[in-house]
Amino acid sequence: MNKNLKAYIFLWLTQSLSTLGSAMTGYALVLWLYQSSGSALQTALLTVCTYSPYVIMSIFAGSLADRFNKKKVLLICDLLAAVGTAAVLILIKTDSLLPWHLYLINAFGGLMNTVQQPAGEIAATLLVPPEYYQKTSGMRSFSQSLTTILNPVLATALFAFAGIEWVITVDLVTFGVAFISLMFFIKIPEKPAEKTETAPLLSSAKEGLCWLGKNPLILKLIMFLAAINLVASVYDAAMPAMVLSKENETALGAVNAFVGAASLLGSVLVTALPAPKSRVRAICLSLLISMSTENFLLAFGRTPALWCIGAVLGWLPIPYMNANMDVIFRSTIPAEMQGRVYSCRNTLQFFTIPLGFFLGGLLVDNVFEPFMAIQAEGSILHEIFGMGKGSGAALLFAVIGVTGVIVCLIFGWLLRKEKA
Repeated sequence: MNKNLKAYIFLWLTQSLSTLGSAMTGYALVLWLYQSSGSALQTALLTVCTYSPYVIMSIFAGSLADRFNKKKVLLICDLLAAVGTAAVLILIKTDSLLPWHLYLINAFGGLMNTVQQPAGEIAATLLVPPEYYQKTSGMRSFSQSLTTILNPVLATALFAFAGIEWVITVDLVTFGVAFISLMFFIKIPEKPAEKTETAPLLSSAKEGLCWLGKNPLILKLIMFLAAINLVASVYDAAMPAMVLSKENETALGAVNAFVGAASLLGSVLVTALPAPKSRVRAICLSLLISMSTENFLLAFGRTPALWCIGAVLGWLPIPYMNANMDVIFRSTIPAEMQGRVYSCRNTLQFFTIPLGFFLGGLLVDNVFEPFMAIQAEGSILHEIFGMGKGSGAALLFAVIGVTGVIVCLIFGWLLRKEKA
């Protein structure tokens, strides 16, 4: 690769290490809370609290990212998020950790990520030559996939043999590596125009919305992803409830590891594949394959092996979708507007995630599990989805699968004439 990518590669490697540490903590906290409460809703609220401030404040975060030094924004947000993680460790050490502590700290971490994410997007654009956008998107998918593979394995092992305290300690160490690397060894260029940005935050946010209003292709893609995120977050909320109820944390770790393995393979393929004739069509087809496979194997499968096969089929196309989406966004949105547009995108595209997690937890605990519990023994639903706790979550996966396919077909029709 071009020598100009050295700074980006170093940033990517160190931030990926920190992301792995944070993901391990998040995974361990899900295990801790589900074991403590047995509630899908209480566990899902961890993610609801993480995403809610992100969704609410994202529309203003891009304006901050556009006007301030990207490196300073990344450093400050990383540091404050690490303070929240350290607070969890202190509460555990003093045997004082309660679910509401986690909700509050996750909300604070989500707020930090709100500002950090658009700054990171702009930093990537400034560090990467345009001809490497697809390849670097594949690199990001690669690291995300590797995190997904290693995260459940490492977190489960540390959680089982050393306790959640050691998981959090590893997280703080990886943060330290990334923080020092960014502070002393990575230079992120700044555009001169950014230093004169003085428009009020609300006005800057409106500029991002106005830009989206004038670019219907980007807006349609964002709304497509918003609908998919709703379905996917219901899936994420139901997954621990079904697998931990029917099997154990090892099975859940295995399914998540296969998710990561499939994403990793997809990321490798992305870096090698040529550009498609139609990136929009590639996005629609990738999501249709994903929605029409994994959910049904989770719904009807009775063994971890089938769930793992579903994970592979569902997640293999996702890096290809992400890469094509990333190229369309980066090549269409001007660099000086990306912070504002990305922040508006974050609000519009991701507001369905906390909604989906809350809805998924609520449906599992209060609708589908009680519904399956009152079915007569030997009924057709028991034959299809099993018996006992977890069967309601399996039924929900079937509903998710049908809904996901319908969403893909609708947006495929709406985007059929777009050329990108």
